[in-house]
This record gives sequence, C-alpha cells and structure tokens, in this order.
Amino acid sequence: MGETGTYVNSSAIEETPSGTIRAALLVSTMASFLTPFMGSSLTIALPIIARELSMNAILLSWIATSYILAAAMFLLPFGKIADIYGRKRIFVAGILVYTLMSYLCGTSNSATMLIVTRVFQGIGGAMIFGTSVAILISVYPPKERGKALGINVASVYLGLSCGPIVGGFLTQHFGWRSIFFINIPFGLIILGFTFWKLRGEWAEARGERFDLGGSLIYSFSLVALMYGFSQLTSPVGIVSVIAGILGIFFFVRRESRFAYPLLNMNLFRVNMVFAFSNLAALINYMATSAVGFLLSLYLQYVRNLSPQDAGLVMISQPVVMAVFSPFAGRLSDRIEPRVVASLGMALTMVGLILLIPLQKDTALSFILVSLVLLGCGFALFSSPNTNAVMSSVEKRLYGVASATIGTMRLVGQMLSMGVVIVIFAILGFGSVQISPSYFPLLLASMKIAFIIFALLCFGGIFASLARGKVH
Repeated sequence: MGETGTYVNSSAIEETPSGTIRAALLVSTMASFLTPFMGSSLTIALPIIARELSMNAILLSWIATSYILAAAMFLLPFGKIADIYGRKRIFVAGILVYTLMSYLCGTSNSATMLIVTRVFQGIGGAMIFGTSVAILISVYPPKERGKALGINVASVYLGLSCGPIVGGFLTQHFGWRSIFFINIPFGLIILGFTFWKLRGEWAEARGERFDLGGSLIYSFSLVALMYGFSQLTSPVGIVSVIAGILGIFFFVRRESRFAYPLLNMNLFRVNMVFAFSNLAALINYMATSAVGFLLSLYLQYVRNLSPQDAGLVMISQPVVMAVFSPFAGRLSDRIEPRVVASLGMALTMVGLILLIPLQKDTALSFILVSLVLLGCGFALFSSPNTNAVMSSVEKRLYGVASATIGTMRLVGQMLSMGVVIVIFAILGFGSVQISPSYFPLLLASMKIAFIIFALLCFGGIFASLARGKVH
C-alpha cells in the first residue's frame, strides 16, 4: 500500500493485509444483506401498500420495478466510476444515498412520491452493487475467492430469508413504513465499520476517461423498454419498446469502438467463459426474480393469508439458498463451475414447472416443495457462476466484471418484472385494483409467467454448459 492508501495492481505487491481482507468481507457481507432484506421485506408489504395508496396492479409492480430499473441504469456507470476514482469512495456514497432514501420512502404519502424515492434508492443501490463484490475480489487471493463469494452470497440469501418474516411481522404490527425505517440503522452501522476498519482504496483504472454518452444511451434504452412494456397494448408502448431495442443496439456499437467503454465488448467476444456466464446469469434472474412478487399477491389475495403468514411460506426459498450457497461456492473451487451452475439451473426449471398449475386450493405444502427446489437451484447456480465470471478476467477489470454481472442480475430482474407487466397489460388486469372478481385473471397471469420462466431456464442450461472450463 502506497502513501495514499491505494492498492495498485503491481507484481511488487503480493498480498493484502489480513485485517483489510477481514474488513472487506465484513463490510461487503453486511451490504449484501441490506439490499435483498429490503426487497424481500417490501414484497410482502405490497398488498397493504396497494390498499393504502389506492394503486392498481401495474402501478403496484412499479414499486419494485422503479428501484430495479434505476439500479440497472446506473450500475455500469458507477462500476466504471468506481474503477477510476475508487471503489470504497463510491461504496460509501451508495450507503449514504440508500439510507437517506429509506427514510424518505418511509415518509411517502402518495404512490408518486414512493415510486420517485424508490428510484433514488435504486441509484444508491447501484453504487453498492457496483463496488461491494469488486472490493471483496480485489483483496482475496484467487484460490479463496469461491469461499469468500459463497459467504457473500449466503448473506444475500440471509437477507432474503429474514425479509419475508421480518417484513411480514413489521407490516402486520407496525405498518409498511417501518420496513423502510428499519434499514436506517443498518446503513449507519455499515458506514461506521467502513470508516473504522476498511483501509485503503482500489482504483486500478485511474486516469481512464468516463463514457458519459454511452451512459446516457444505455439509461434511455432501459427506461424506454420498461415504459414500453407497461404500455404495450398501445402504439406508444410499441414505439417505446422499439426505441429501447434500437438504443441497446447503438450502445453496443458505441462500446465496441470506445477506448474506455462502460461495458467491455471485447470481453464478450474473446472470453467465452465471461460471455456465457453473464448470459446464464441474465437468463436465471429473468426467470426467477418476479416469482416472489407473484406469490406474494397470490398468498395474500387469493389465499387470504396475513403478511406474517405469507412471509413464513415464502421464507423457505431463501433459507435453502442461504444454507447451500457456501457449499456451492466451495464446490466451484474444486469442480468446474459450469457443471455446478448448470445443475442449479436445471433444478430451478423443475421448481418453476411445479408452480405452473397453481390454483386457489393448491396445498401450501406443494408450494413449499416448489420453493425449496427453486432455492436449491439458485444456490447451486449463483456463487459458482459469479466465481466463473470473476476468475475469467484480470485484476484491473474486477470492477467492470462485478458491475457487468450485477447488471445482468438487475436487467434480468427488470425484464422478469417486465414479463409480468406485459402479461398484466395484455390480459387487461393491470389497470384495476386487485379484488376477488379479478382473482381468475391473476391466476391466469401467473400460469403464463411460470411457463415463460421455465422455458427461459431450459435455454439457460445450455448457455451455462457452453461457457467452457475455468479451472
């Protein structure tokens, strides 16, 4: 470490101090717990929010989608900015923004205010996503990354596990706003540990030029796509989707020619492990992310469960994820990640197929079995796939690689919700408040969505297998 406290990519520096390694794992793990805890808690609260703020089905979906869209829009730009100006610096800014927006979300008194503050919370989330794993990978030696990533991913699933129970309890006893307020002390604790324990800075791309034009094209394209999905039954929606697709095409062309791109297209061209691992991640998240949203509506509307009881049902999936993720991470240090991850994708597909025939009187035990299979599949897929991505690039590209796979996750989550929004819009279900007379349309929407998601996973198995060898 130099006088400025910056760790550089140099052969003269072989090891990072053990204290910094432990601090990086602690801070990254806490941050990785925070954001999924928020998301899974809020999923349980959505029906209550819909009633209190008089929101229809599509507007309700935008509480989740606005956050994911904003995070997806800004993740690549902030990943690159972090590589240039320092990952810890951007990480700290992200925690600050995220914590402040948690307070503002909790004080929202209208659907518009809540969605707008969720957008800014997503921007803070992008700063966190684009840096936390990159910091972790920057300090860990290659042979121990699978273990570190397994612990990190387990914290994600621990957050997902606690979210439904804590969120259900808080919503039922203290109201939905308490879900946002409980994030504030978490954010302050992470900030305290970061300033107290995490020494040094990581900025291996210092001096490179930031691609502002590419960032604007990329962000416009994602907004156009998601707006188009929500208005797909109108000419404006169709035009918006086409504009989004064209924008992505121009973004890819620009990045292929830009000296310091946000998204290194050469990595996709010459690095098959990187390309197919990211494609597999995109497919996996696209096939699974909206499942929690749909099941929360199903359990609380169709099955008339309380938020707390719905949370107890939905916890089964993330608990299995948390238990199996460290095992999957260690396994991917010994066995080819493509084998472990492909098995995970196959199990996820089976879990989705089981959910297709869901009816009003489907046994809750059957739903639990389906969620356990989804949890096993996702655990076996996620940390081996992340290990494959990060092990396939050199150190100076860790920030870009971390931001890229994070972007695949968020774009996958965004498109997953986009599929649901499109189905709602086409069936004429999205413009109404959910009531018993619309339950058959909700069940029909779920069936179509689960069929699409299972087919995506089937294709994802081949993308995962095609990546090639890492070890």
